[in-house]
Amino acid sequence: MAVPLPPTRDLPAGFAEIVESLRAVRVRPEVVLGDSPAPQRLAPYAVAVHGEVPDGDGELANGRLVILHDPAGQDVWEGDTRLVAYVRAALEPDIARDPLLPGVGWSWLIDALTATGADYRAIGGTVTRVSSQRFGALSQHPEAGEIELRASWSPGSDDLSAHLHAFAEVLCFASGLPPAEPGVVMLPPARRRTPRPRKTTGARPVRPKAR
Repeated sequence: MAVPLPPTRDLPAGFAEIVESLRAVRVRPEVVLGDSPAPQRLAPYAVAVHGEVPDGDGELANGRLVILHDPAGQDVWEGDTRLVAYVRAALEPDIARDPLLPGVGWSWLIDALTATGADYRAIGGTVTRVSSQRFGALSQHPEAGEIELRASWSPGSDDLSAHLHAFAEVLCFASGLPPAEPGVVMLPPARRRTPRPRKTTGARPVRPKAR
């Protein structure tokens, strides 16, 4: 099954070729890819792919990979194309409270890009860990934990297939699934599944920010 991407007929020729490099990518079977609305204000052209790791009626992790393109280029991008990734997953509260968790989350992305052979530069981002206390009608599950990874980087070539593979691998890391490559720190998945979000076009409406 081809990666669901919008038609490229309205995109500049160079960017259309970049997008087409993703269409035939085959990711790990645990990951389901879908179409996603792209942000309209970050660059003149953008496309996005939604990804999730299903688990019964819910999901272990979800996220979005956005490909931005500005024919004039942007200095902070060090080029004319930028990738923006967002990944979110539920965690056991004791894991979410671990002060080392942000570093582990960031290592997922770096390890995935390295393992897939993705050429990148000017990478930056944030990892946020959240531990919440629930009350009232939600008190049967008094504690909840989450991790959110937001990152952006510039590709070193027009072939983005390795970058999509890396995004899928980060989703698997965040879900607690065994890594495709050895040496990656894994976290156990939360027993409480991440609720499946409402979808209008098959995508979770997330808003990653370009650096």
